[in-house]
Amino acid sequence: MCGIVGYIGHREAYPIVIKGLKRLEYRGYDSAGVMLFDDASGVKLCKTKGKVSDLETKAQAELTATGNIGIGHTRWATHGVPNDVNSHPHLSNSGDLVIIHNGIIENYAPLKEELIKRGYTFKSDTDTEVLINLIEEVQKKENIKLGKAVQVALNQVVGAYAIAVFDKKNPNEIVAARLGSPLAIGVGEGEFFIASDASPFIEYTSNAVYLEDGEMANIRLHKPLKVRKIKDDSLVDPYIQELQMNLEQIEKGGYDHFMLKEIYEQPSVIKDTYRGRLHANEGIVQMAGVEDNLEKFLNAKRILIVACGTSWHAGLVAEYIFEEFTRIPVEVEYASEFRYRNPIINKDDVVIAISQSGETADTMAAIKLAKENGAFVFGVCNVVGSSISRESHAGAYTHAGPEIGVASTKAFTTQITVLTMIALRLGKAKGTLSNPDFHAYLQELELIPEKVAEALETNDRAKEIATAFKDAPNCLYLGRGYNFPVALEGALKLKEISYIHAEGYPAAEMKHGPIALIDEFMPVIVIAPKQGHYDKIVSNIQEIKSRSGKIIAVVTKGDIQVRELADYVIEIPETSDALSPLVTTIPLQLLSYYIAVMRGCNVDQPRNLAKSVTVE
Repeated sequence: MCGIVGYIGHREAYPIVIKGLKRLEYRGYDSAGVMLFDDASGVKLCKTKGKVSDLETKAQAELTATGNIGIGHTRWATHGVPNDVNSHPHLSNSGDLVIIHNGIIENYAPLKEELIKRGYTFKSDTDTEVLINLIEEVQKKENIKLGKAVQVALNQVVGAYAIAVFDKKNPNEIVAARLGSPLAIGVGEGEFFIASDASPFIEYTSNAVYLEDGEMANIRLHKPLKVRKIKDDSLVDPYIQELQMNLEQIEKGGYDHFMLKEIYEQPSVIKDTYRGRLHANEGIVQMAGVEDNLEKFLNAKRILIVACGTSWHAGLVAEYIFEEFTRIPVEVEYASEFRYRNPIINKDDVVIAISQSGETADTMAAIKLAKENGAFVFGVCNVVGSSISRESHAGAYTHAGPEIGVASTKAFTTQITVLTMIALRLGKAKGTLSNPDFHAYLQELELIPEKVAEALETNDRAKEIATAFKDAPNCLYLGRGYNFPVALEGALKLKEISYIHAEGYPAAEMKHGPIALIDEFMPVIVIAPKQGHYDKIVSNIQEIKSRSGKIIAVVTKGDIQVRELADYVIEIPETSDALSPLVTTIPLQLLSYYIAVMRGCNVDQPRNLAKSVTVE
């Protein structure tokens, strides 16, 4: 959440900053702002509640400065309501210092109280304005340069942050720092870029430095990048890595929304996820992070999976798969609850942390807690160089490519793909999965991309059903076994992007409460593939039918029994029970998408949500 963009170099800064903010809109925000500097006009600010397009409109009227230095921000409100005053950038009392900030300063209140005693005044309700005035107070009191003042001030704050700070008295420098929130620095020829991720500068340079937690950077014109530790001011040799992202991956490519594009990318990204790891004909599953730590997995008394949101649902699917294939007990925890409930963590536990962005604050905290208690931590994430990938002992990337839509789709299926491969490898090594079953699952997993492509052919059917139910105030999703987590995920997708209240339940639990809600106005989406608990779920459908509920059933092609009971049927190709979530989730994604579009919702940027939740 929140987006940071900065530029210092030989180009005009404003177009780069604005384009960069648009690239970061997926992160979720409610206001936006920009600062530009040139020698003639000095510091010029423009900020507003609303979207980046609103900022552009306002800037056309108010912002006459150009300049080769600029910073910009999209804010997701934490301290203070979304309005023009609380928007970033923020100025220090003197007007000399400018800051943009992602994160939360937890001890801002006592700091603010002390600064007020020293004569400082505050225009906004933000913790960020407290931070910039703290930096100014340190700078004045100790008569030091900006970089040192930032370092000293940050050692006085508690919380999480990614910041970029500018001092008009020394206008050839931007100081950046991070703790618990991502920050990338693009290194070009005679120019530097700063951003929350690499997408704002990918067309200008393929070289980037990702600041580690507790690091800050002095970014100066015509001088090499200088990186230091915030704690002790010691120098760090910055590692410049070549970006794998390309411009096409972060454009819509002819689709109306990023979400639809990402739904349709799933056949190719699932293949990318197992490419080089799965060799079905040779009977091999090989993942470096697993192979290098195979004994830790095989000796695990328990596997703990920690995640949030969609990743938590992928973890629930993995619970079924791991326990069946490996016979290792699995517990799946919300990372936000795990970190606060004084959990029992043993040295022979394996903790699998799942996050699309690799920056989820609660999951990061859960990892640190697990490591402090001696557990082995394995990360599953999508973003190379992300915090979770660096904090984990080992891990695996999903190789899904950038996911721009806030509501995760391809993250879910690629996470399940990675977790399935791990379970297959462990089941084979432990002998808990027979050779015939192991080879059969490898063959079936290799076929999943084409079965997902076939499931995408339900697009028109999903659109037709969406027309019938776009105005429903509530919706119920039911699944059993491996498809119970898919029901949860389907309900989450509908809630996230269409704002319809929806709940997912194990189908057998329906009569323990939710059945009271069913009448002729309640759409009930039932995931009923032929594999698994088919006869049981048919009985559940009959219970819904007898109470006049409107039944939308996801069934295996050729199904007859459910077709006779359901009001609407969506057919998917047959696959094994354990792998069925990779296919059954597809029509649910499409259905949510079309309902949201028909309701006029902002599909890629749903209200109040952020893609990367980097604060609690």
